[in-house]
Amino acid sequence: MQRKVEEKILVYKIMTKQDPEAFGKLYDLYVEKIYRFVYFKISSKEEAEDITSNVFLKVWSYLIEYKEKEIESFSGLVYRVARNAIIDFYRERARRQECALENTLNLPVEEKGYRGAEIDQEVEQLMQIIKKLKQEYQEVLLLKYVDELTTSEIANILGKSKTSVRVTLHRAMKKLQELSTQYE
Repeated sequence: MQRKVEEKILVYKIMTKQDPEAFGKLYDLYVEKIYRFVYFKISSKEEAEDITSNVFLKVWSYLIEYKEKEIESFSGLVYRVARNAIIDFYRERARRQECALENTLNLPVEEKGYRGAEIDQEVEQLMQIIKKLKQEYQEVLLLKYVDELTTSEIANILGKSKTSVRVTLHRAMKKLQELSTQYE
């Protein structure tokens, strides 16, 4: 709750005073989460970095341009902009008819001294299974369990009701369990 109040204060400072320091604080809070969200969908480090930086530029412009609009949730805004940027990326890619040459399963894993090859293998196997789920399921699982967002925040990002998000999460987990048993 305290974090939400601080975010609202920072958003207010940006909208009223165009305060770059306030935006920098919000950027620091969300840049890794948004990058991870985008990378999971795009699977290209360079393109994910470009899209992530464009997302924050668009959010800055939105906050400055639409001062009269009330921002209920900064996280909702930044994730919505990221989702739209990903959609735009795939539309543009389809127009150009490009083929990705990179391995689409290389999700970056944080390097920690205690992580072993076995854990990395499990993560890679889980990512392969998640990639087999339909897009809607992948998205809610990522937002809930990787980005650790609440059901309300996810509903805000996706433009759905909380009940709809809960149902989608339940179905996604059920399907994930089904696919997991096939790999054991």
